[in-house]
Amino acid sequence: MFVCLCHGITDTQIEDAVRTHGVGNMRELKSMLGVGSQCGTCIDMAQDIIDTTIVDDSMFKEVS
Repeated sequence: MFVCLCHGITDTQIEDAVRTHGVGNMRELKSMLGVGSQCGTCIDMAQDIIDTTIVDDSMFKEVS
């Protein structure tokens, strides 16, 4: 689904930025993909995707 219509960024692209490039906050996401740099409507949803992706990934890591 499209999250940022101004830049055509999808939830999958945001999840990939978190998983592959270690993006952990809106400042990093904005720098990498431009999300939230135009109208700002997407900021809350993009932050939710970052948070959910980080939590989901950490749930499956093995604790040693």
